[in-house]
Amino acid sequence: MKYFDELKRSMDWLGSKNETIFIGQAVACPGTGMSNTLKDVPKDKLLELPVAEEMQMGMTLGMSFEKVIPISIFPRWNFVLCGINQLVNHIDKLPEMGENKFKSNIIIRTSIGSERPLHPQHQHVGDFTKGFELICDNIKFVKLDEPEQIFPAYQQAYLKNDNIATVLIEYGDFYNEK
Repeated sequence: MKYFDELKRSMDWLGSKNETIFIGQAVACPGTGMSNTLKDVPKDKLLELPVAEEMQMGMTLGMSFEKVIPISIFPRWNFVLCGINQLVNHIDKLPEMGENKFKSNIIIRTSIGSERPLHPQHQHVGDFTKGFELICDNIKFVKLDEPEQIFPAYQQAYLKNDNIATVLIEYGDFYNEK
């Protein structure tokens, strides 16, 4: 079982579900390592967005109110930082603000950027997991260290029935190394 293959299998499985939609940059168009994991997802489930991470995170929340399960893709943790207001002040606070009336299965997919074979510089390889865990009370963060963790983690994020969003953190270097 290979890291990339398990990611692709997970995206194909999520893509087969009626209520899912994939949103982000390089979702419907090539552009990142994550793009290749979506190549067999039905095209009508891929919503390509401009580089506007706060808008994307806000759209993710809004879609969840409409019984859609968004898989919001930010190719690197560093890009999630641009959507931090929506993530920390809205998605994380939804259980309290909505008095637990909203059942949303928000899935946020991100990555610790790859450093090999070419280091893209420090603004693309951050790992902010620990910091986000400290400031978010109602979001589950899952680091995907090994291939065998990937499919069960995405499956659990989809199947759970609570108010907790899930952020799944991949490792860009593992796409070709594991």
